Amino acid sequence: MFQSAAIALLCLSSRVLAQGGNSSSSSCEPRIQHLADPPYQNYFYSDCHVDAQAVVTSPLPDSNLTIIGPRFIVAWPAGNSGVCTFFQPQNGQNGSLAIELVNSTVGDPLGPVYRKSASSKNPFVGVEGVLAFNDSAELSLAILGSIRNIRDFTEGPILLSPIVQRGIKVTKFNGTGAQVSRLWLDNVTTTTFTMVPWRNTDNRIRINNSTLNFGSGLYHFSASFDYPQLTQLTPNQILSNKSQALITQDPGQVSSLSFFSYSEKLLADGWRFLTYFGRDSMIAALLLQPVLSSGSGSAMEAVIGAALERVNRTDGSVCHEETIGDYATFLNLQHNITSTAAGFAYPMIDTDYYLPVLMSRYFHASPDRIQPLLATKAGSIDVQNKNLSWGDLSYTTAQKIMNLTEAFEKDQTVANLVHLKESEVVGQWRDSTYGLANGRIPFDVNTALVPAALYAISELAAMPGVYPNNPDAKNWASQASKRAKLWEDNTLHFFQYNVTVDNATSLVKDYTSKNAFYHGPTHADSIANYSSDGMVIDYGLSINSTETPDVIPITHTDTGFRHFLLNSTDDKELTTFINASANAILRPFPAGLTTAVGAVVANPVFSGNNVLIANFTNSAYHGTVVWSWQLALMAKGFEIQLDRCPGSNSTSSARSNSAVPAFCNDTGVYTALRGAYNRLWDVIEDNEGQLQSEVWSWTYSGAKNETGGEYKLSPLGVLPPPPGVGGGTESDIRQLWSLVFLAIERNKKYH
Repeated sequence: MFQSAAIALLCLSSRVLAQGGNSSSSSCEPRIQHLADPPYQNYFYSDCHVDAQAVVTSPLPDSNLTIIGPRFIVAWPAGNSGVCTFFQPQNGQNGSLAIELVNSTVGDPLGPVYRKSASSKNPFVGVEGVLAFNDSAELSLAILGSIRNIRDFTEGPILLSPIVQRGIKVTKFNGTGAQVSRLWLDNVTTTTFTMVPWRNTDNRIRINNSTLNFGSGLYHFSASFDYPQLTQLTPNQILSNKSQALITQDPGQVSSLSFFSYSEKLLADGWRFLTYFGRDSMIAALLLQPVLSSGSGSAMEAVIGAALERVNRTDGSVCHEETIGDYATFLNLQHNITSTAAGFAYPMIDTDYYLPVLMSRYFHASPDRIQPLLATKAGSIDVQNKNLSWGDLSYTTAQKIMNLTEAFEKDQTVANLVHLKESEVVGQWRDSTYGLANGRIPFDVNTALVPAALYAISELAAMPGVYPNNPDAKNWASQASKRAKLWEDNTLHFFQYNVTVDNATSLVKDYTSKNAFYHGPTHADSIANYSSDGMVIDYGLSINSTETPDVIPITHTDTGFRHFLLNSTDDKELTTFINASANAILRPFPAGLTTAVGAVVANPVFSGNNVLIANFTNSAYHGTVVWSWQLALMAKGFEIQLDRCPGSNSTSSARSNSAVPAFCNDTGVYTALRGAYNRLWDVIEDNEGQLQSEVWSWTYSGAKNETGGEYKLSPLGVLPPPPGVGGGTESDIRQLWSLVFLAIERNKKYH
């Protein structure tokens, strides 16, 4: 377990706070967490009335001012909603204005807003505090309502929706201050942001149309809204009985997990995705299962229940993302529908396969929960699922998987592998435009997720009460297991490609000279050291398409899915695969994946393709960047495979096989696997302060520095985007699946 030094976890005493002339009725002891990731300062606040995240962005001396500017965000999980305000110098040069959130008598630095109103059935809840400005400033733009609308502006081609923005009202407030408010499209909910000079009678906020002008100094702010809140799970509720010690051992990480955990669902991350994402929550649950609570009202059942509730009843697809709150109303209006009903998106092909795997592992550990969970009536969130149970919906998903995988059982061709949906350019976790290099057939889905899901369906079919007692489901116990083995043994070769050592050496030298962000050593010598019979064997990120079935030769970390989910028994193929994925970690970047700041999730070095080299950069969301949960997945996957060898005393949760795999007795391959496991853990431990964030990047300075080597950690959002990308992608300071190191530790017996 890790605890970042950047975390400040503050527990504040109960107090009554004044806000706008109204006294607060909050008597809950709040939990506040401060996480620094310059130029971003993040603050999380939770009490029994509201959960909120505040993000202050203030440029650093070396910030790219075309990307980074003074900004203040308050985001709420309820309704996936928030307030985003942009500031600029009133008189000074761009970059001269600095803002910060400071401690005060109203908050340390955040305090609660709780105010009942006769005009609303829900109380107004939110946070307040004091913002400091080093110079005169202007609030030039405010976006109130949905986080999705905020992201459309910050990440897209600077889109502002007229129907949203014209609802904003700017008025005087409390004599010297100003209020920015907006009535949501539901004509019920109101979001309000106020600013008032704090203990400075000389200052006054001036209103100029929709902008606010004010001098330097301290200003009291308040951000609130009157929308129904979620029910957060406390640290005690999210952890199993045997894992309660983590609350005191790693309070920062547990507090973050609690902030994303609710009885209704688990959230993906903050601030940009404070809502349900099916894949994210299920991957997190699979990796965190050893420490998560089980049973009624537990974290595990919040994940499984949320996924089942949102299954598409017509075809069994598992929901990728929900649209709620003001953005749901906004999208409904685009279709000439006046409704606040939530929307559910099903663009992904990978999400379906996680559900049976998670269900199988959970029900194997808690068989007494099969009937209570699956008997739950659906329709409380997705009204289209009324009159169905969660068990009905799980069966529909299993039917979909069995139908989709049947063709490949009969004819093992590229055409019968699982492809992205016809109208989509994304379909699995690398869901940015170039995440799969325009490939249509992803490695992870076909070589790992499909066979793992089929094994899980086989196991679920053997459990009484999971699937209906009909002829189809009865046969699944044997049929799905047989099919799983066929997918497991006959998909990997489609993605394999080989490069001679000489050619690989030439490619890495060419790559180092061509890319615009790394001009360090090629580490070409490592290619010969970590190869086999003069060849570098690797597995592509994806296959182009059925029409052009070329492997896209990008080295990647998705090999971890297969190590984590499957225990292959094809000795020849397994030995080759383990050796290849271990060597990719052992080779330093750019010859391989490992840098001083972590293993990057993709490296186009062996492609020799200028377009791929330009798209997979250190500023691309799924480029030569580091994702925390991928480090955990790969590390745990390597450990599971090591545990299969004699003398390991394995307690692995992976599918067990009694026979000892051949790689265990191949000294070279076993040594490579064990070496890669330790190399990976060395960089994990060297970067423990970053592990709970979503994704991070790096710059190559060419000089030694405190991070080790010539690499310097960098937030992804401060780097210029790759060519053709409209805007940079800002990393979230905390992401649900980046908290999995609560359950994953280095196994010292392999050290």
